[in-house]
Amino acid sequence: MLPVRKTSKSKTRTRRSHHRLTAVNYSLCKKCGTAKLPHAACGQCGYLNEKISLNLAEKADD
Repeated sequence: MLPVRKTSKSKTRTRRSHHRLTAVNYSLCKKCGTAKLPHAACGQCGYLNEKISLNLAEKADD
């Protein structure tokens, strides 16, 4: 069977309103202040919390 009437743009877009992307929430690193994902180590300094900190060594280019 075919639909009786064409679905309007408004009806279609209202139905799809929850298909949008959600924005990523960033938090600031307490040590260096750069933006990072929450509950993850900082990409710049490796700081996570007082007890855990990653040593990010510089790669030596040969």
